[in-house]
Amino acid sequence: MKYFLLAFLLSFTVFASPPHSLKRLIVKVNQGKNLPNSRLIRSSKKLFNNIFVVYSQNISKLEKYLKQNNDIVYIEKDYLGTKNKLAKKSFDFNIDFSKDLGSPFNDPHVSRQWTLNDSEVNGISVKRTFFNRRSNPQEEIIVAVVDTGVDYNHPDLPMWTNEDEIPNNGIDDDNNGYIDDIYGINTLVRDSNGNATMNVMDAHSHGTHVSGSIGAIQNNGIGIAGIASKVKIMAIRTVPNRSDETDVDVIEAFIYAAKNGAKIINCSFGKSHNEGGMAVSEAIEFIGKEYGVLVVAAAGNSSRNIDQYLSYPASFENSNLLVVASTSKYGSMSYFSNYGLKNVDVATPGSGIYSTTPRGNYSNMSGTSMASPNTAGVAAEVLANYPNLTPEELKDIIINSVTKVPSFSMRILSGGRIDLEKALKLALEK
Repeated sequence: MKYFLLAFLLSFTVFASPPHSLKRLIVKVNQGKNLPNSRLIRSSKKLFNNIFVVYSQNISKLEKYLKQNNDIVYIEKDYLGTKNKLAKKSFDFNIDFSKDLGSPFNDPHVSRQWTLNDSEVNGISVKRTFFNRRSNPQEEIIVAVVDTGVDYNHPDLPMWTNEDEIPNNGIDDDNNGYIDDIYGINTLVRDSNGNATMNVMDAHSHGTHVSGSIGAIQNNGIGIAGIASKVKIMAIRTVPNRSDETDVDVIEAFIYAAKNGAKIINCSFGKSHNEGGMAVSEAIEFIGKEYGVLVVAAAGNSSRNIDQYLSYPASFENSNLLVVASTSKYGSMSYFSNYGLKNVDVATPGSGIYSTTPRGNYSNMSGTSMASPNTAGVAAEVLANYPNLTPEELKDIIINSVTKVPSFSMRILSGGRIDLEKALKLALEK
């Protein structure tokens, strides 16, 4: 009896489906076709192209019904990401907040930002770039932070605002399908019609920390300096505090960001299962081709080779997807960082990163979640200087301008750590 029970439990472990929404499916129909009518469909919404999200009280029965229709290309469950503990803030009350006199920035906490260094060992040449005036951005870049939300009241963050929307009037003034989306949208909290809502305030700290690395306001005499000098942060709350985001929410976040002007999307999240689903990958491809968006994604924190142990969205093969590993201040790859010669493109500082946190605070966090926004910041600075670059060109510039690290040569595609100054020089030559 014991052996039978053990065998049953093992079979359940192997074959049990990963957690997914019990109320909605992702459905792709043939081009030019519509969703079939069925009483099982409570409501539906077009996500992009011919891909829909369909709501039902019985998704199992609806899935069986839809599979009989020749107009259906595929049906995917709305899978949740794996529950993970997101990086938490850790205050250090012995920090020297004195002005860094060896810096082009007057931000008083900048001495804590080792990632801005010019060292060939660990930094990404941000200080040297601005000392030598190698950056002269022509265009402001919107970077969407798809995360736990952003503290849009933080005095050190340059927030994007929807100028076509009148705040708090309960009306979709710009007819984009969202009411009062001033700073972005919240796909986690939906109204009675299933529409995303507008409260993007960060209740965790993860998304606010990510945002500061990308573009905390430089030379404003407070806080820190972000990497990108001419940038706005679009806040999209899609990642729960326990990090189990769903595919539908991720897709909607990507489409919203692209349609509202974001040219770079930072994704400091991921999951280890996908069940063959391609809707998220198709969304990444769509926003690249239609809106010129580069998606920057964290490689993950499992110390694994994600060429073998796949992680999503990092292991998708989209040409406009840039995947980032993490390095430490000693120049080595962070012990927790995922890697992969095929699926990880570059490495960037991600250990002990000092950045913004809610309520006007600052703290250290570690993870590829922190490495990804440092890369997104470099991408935004390069794109601001050369706004005609395609996502693929921008990705290639960042990959081909790295500072080579011998120990990385068999671990990631580029074999090195990103370098802002070298990236700007290479972009000039294009």
